[in-house]
Amino acid sequence: MRYISTRGQAAPRDFEGVLLAGLAEDGGLFVPETWPSLSPAEWRALRGLPYPELAARLVQLFVGDAVAPADLRRMCAEAYGGFGHPATVPMSQIGPRTFALELFHGPTLAFKDVALQLLGRLFDHVLARRGERITIVGATSGDTGSAAIEACRDRAAIDITILHPLNRTSEVQRRQMTTVLSANVRNIAVEGDFDTCQDLVKAMFADAPFRTDMRLAAVNSINWARIAAQIPYYAFSALALGAPDRPVAFSVPTGNFGNVLAAWAVRRMGLPVERLIVASNRNDILTRFLSENDMSMRPVEPSLSPSMDIAVSSNFERVLHDALGRDGAATGAAMQAFRQTGTMPVPPAAWAEMRGLFHGFSLSDAGTLAEIGRLWREAGYLADPHTAAGTAAAALLAPEDLGIPVIVAATAHPAKFPDAVERATGLRPPLPTRLGDLYQRQERFDVLPADLATIEAAVRGHALRNAA
Repeated sequence: MRYISTRGQAAPRDFEGVLLAGLAEDGGLFVPETWPSLSPAEWRALRGLPYPELAARLVQLFVGDAVAPADLRRMCAEAYGGFGHPATVPMSQIGPRTFALELFHGPTLAFKDVALQLLGRLFDHVLARRGERITIVGATSGDTGSAAIEACRDRAAIDITILHPLNRTSEVQRRQMTTVLSANVRNIAVEGDFDTCQDLVKAMFADAPFRTDMRLAAVNSINWARIAAQIPYYAFSALALGAPDRPVAFSVPTGNFGNVLAAWAVRRMGLPVERLIVASNRNDILTRFLSENDMSMRPVEPSLSPSMDIAVSSNFERVLHDALGRDGAATGAAMQAFRQTGTMPVPPAAWAEMRGLFHGFSLSDAGTLAEIGRLWREAGYLADPHTAAGTAAAALLAPEDLGIPVIVAATAHPAKFPDAVERATGLRPPLPTRLGDLYQRQERFDVLPADLATIEAAVRGHALRNAA
């Protein structure tokens, strides 16, 4: 399996190279050179497998020869052995045709755990064989940071620095990051929003001498390995509801487009996914694009669903590249224009192709509270604000589509957002026992300005201190 950049100017890499590189040197994102595809019979043969085994078989298609199948099976068994539900990613029926795919039973109570618990082990495996050390830098709008830290804490060959926007995550999200006091972990609260943090990470990767000196690697969904490790849970849920002999739809709350991209990838691999609903909050760039071909930046507004408080959806570039006929030059030009002008020129034919599959939806804070309350009253289901956007969006399916089950990605445990859930239902969801003392734990983080030189100095100092 080889990977190419969406902008066409970086040399192709194998999976190991993509895992360690994260972002391509030309600023693009890596995608498979050719998509693996399974026949209906091959998909049927995967039905009923335990989640770790299914994950190992599907991820192997993207790993190729970089990791032996036996090693990958072991890593998947270890990654998911500590999840809080025996099914790893169970489903709950919350309506006549609507199912919540619960992705929050991992150690940090968010869907990012499903990918990052495996990613940490892949890093360890590759680095041990190569005798190398890396520095991971990541930006988080709330959940990626804690999941990445949990996956990488105390690993001998990894230093990790996570940037989060100051005062723009929930308290639980912040504390899950800042109370990890491992020597190889550093947290930085950046004076800005998530997109500021994301831009700083991309600038560090674009700084070639710094990238080389620090041996930078990424855990954000700019790293293809993250997407590869998210693909199995969409396949798992679709197979459980009858695919490939029955079509399904997915409704995915998303800001950075990575989670819904994994659902799109399952369709590219041969499962009958009829519709992909992209659920957003008031930061609605994806909704505006899908309804009006308006891909234009606007200031980020804080909301009750902070993980979706994003102005620029980085993973959109991967789908755009496909819609443009995998034309790297055209993709690069569109992304450059977007950065320069704040507006992305998407040709009408490419927009129409994307709009035929993706459907946008945005939900206000008031609508979010109303949906959390409705789910509790009507289905006895307690949802976090992000999941509520997904369940509200699921109603988009037209009456003639009522026979198609809609799988909603339930992306976070309600206890990560107790204030919003309590406002909507009168109930304050408790943290699981393993996190019961979170509010009493010591925090450690630095508040720094959104200045590249300052952030790079902090990352360098952290990595050099640990390497000494």
